[in-house]
Amino acid sequence: MSATLDQLKHRFTQALVAAFGNNYAEVDPILVPASNPKFGDYQSNVALSLSKQLKQPARAIAEQITDKLDVADICEPPSIAGPGFINLLLKTEYLETQLRSSQTDPRLGIALAKTPKQVVVDFSSPNIAKEMHVGHLRSTIIGDCIARILEFRGHDVLRLNHVGDWGTQFGMLIAYLREAYPDALTTANALELGDLVAFYRKAKQRFDEDETFRETARQEVVKLQAGVEDTQKAWRLLCEQSRREFQVIYDLLNVHLTERGESFYNPLLAAVVEDLDRQGLLVEDAGAKCVFLEGFTNKEGDPLPLIVQKSDSGYNYATTDLAALRYRIKQDQAERLIYITDAGQANHFAQVFQVARRAGWIPSNVEIVHVPFGLVLGEDGKKLKTRSGETVRLKDLLDEAIARSRADLESRLKAEDRSETEEFKAKVSQAVGISAVKYADLSQNRTSNYIFSYDKMLALQGNTAPYMLYAYVRIQGISRKGQIDFEQLGSEAQIFLHEPTEFTLAKHLLQLSEILSGVEQDLMPNRLCQYLFELSQKFNQFYDQCPVLQAEEPTRTSRLLLCDLTARTLQLGLSLLGISVVERM
Repeated sequence: MSATLDQLKHRFTQALVAAFGNNYAEVDPILVPASNPKFGDYQSNVALSLSKQLKQPARAIAEQITDKLDVADICEPPSIAGPGFINLLLKTEYLETQLRSSQTDPRLGIALAKTPKQVVVDFSSPNIAKEMHVGHLRSTIIGDCIARILEFRGHDVLRLNHVGDWGTQFGMLIAYLREAYPDALTTANALELGDLVAFYRKAKQRFDEDETFRETARQEVVKLQAGVEDTQKAWRLLCEQSRREFQVIYDLLNVHLTERGESFYNPLLAAVVEDLDRQGLLVEDAGAKCVFLEGFTNKEGDPLPLIVQKSDSGYNYATTDLAALRYRIKQDQAERLIYITDAGQANHFAQVFQVARRAGWIPSNVEIVHVPFGLVLGEDGKKLKTRSGETVRLKDLLDEAIARSRADLESRLKAEDRSETEEFKAKVSQAVGISAVKYADLSQNRTSNYIFSYDKMLALQGNTAPYMLYAYVRIQGISRKGQIDFEQLGSEAQIFLHEPTEFTLAKHLLQLSEILSGVEQDLMPNRLCQYLFELSQKFNQFYDQCPVLQAEEPTRTSRLLLCDLTARTLQLGLSLLGISVVERM
């Protein structure tokens, strides 16, 4: 089922060509949902945009367009308002037919992308031997959501976890553990990750203060790069230990990734430098090999360099990112590369992408985009920290959300004099707690910082996950109360729209396809969150004003179908955010 907006845009294009000729086939009809329902459902401003070009009043242009506009199967006769706005009101029969099509379609009428692509989504990317912290929350949640939406649209998505599993920190850590805890370098699970992090801090302190230790650490890096077996084994054990700890969090968040760390690209780094050199892009500066950038300058106005090989012949993040980009285009055959990191890395990626383009490594059919996000702030408006001033561990943050969700549930059960099993309480507490954290993040414009507040995100009112989950639960309650099996309402059952709140709900239900198409392009998950919040509001208004179980037939069945379609739309939309529904709260 083609989205209503797409169909109408196509009809407008046909009308523009019929009225003014083939030169107007590419003109944007500027068709958008009407800002005020009294003007209808959609409004086109195209006549105003063509007034100067056609040397005619906008209203006269609008009249010529509407004379040729064939939308009789979708809309009431178009009307022209003010200086030349074209207003469209969807027909009741069209709405009822579209709703019924959605009702009988497992995908709720949402088509697959016309041209599915190979897409790489690079997200999460924690560092080995360090615990995941609040800074990894946004990349992990936003990346998973974007991957889910692209997968649902039919794209072939490779979810890559570009973990930091290589570099001088390993030489430092291995050198320290050889002295302090050698078992950790030969025996699996000899240390907890928290202990490993503590050792890492001590190793860093030694590295900064002790020249002899610094040289020992450098030698361990050399041995690691040379493939010396006992150093390689120690490195593999450290990676595996971290990997297991990361997986605990990924399982809790229900996030799936393919790990391909920095070390994967080591064999490809020399070729990156050689290729840049062969193309005449490399310049040697203070012993380092670099590419001077266009549009990036220092305070003196001189071009900034992107270093790809350090003066000691070592490589860096930029070299690895260039190698990864080339591999993803050549070997993974990616046509769209999406990098999800904090906004602080925007310049780094702009520079890497520029060098790759100048080297001719990005074909014209490949889109590369950096998806930046803002910081997670505490309620004091500063970067979220523990009371002792340390970065908040992600596991602690999620555990606290579940614990608070459990406390809220227990107090609600007590107030309602309700008794539930331990299994029910554990399941609902975890589902609501994790959902609240995810939704609080995704509902923000990702480019903005946001204030992390357990109280706000767990509230049953407002733009929160619990509010959305409660709307879903409310519909399941209708099913239980009326002993209704929504699947048994019959394929021939019809939806009839009469009341204003029915129309409002129906029109909103049919907009999900447009919303997902938009998120697919601009990668802004908050648009889907806003849609689901408004859907929950519109359903609650409908339910408050339109009796369902007490209504006479055929209205009763019609409204039950609307309830079911709302529940399925909420369930689908929330699943694309990485949120699971619960049947009862």
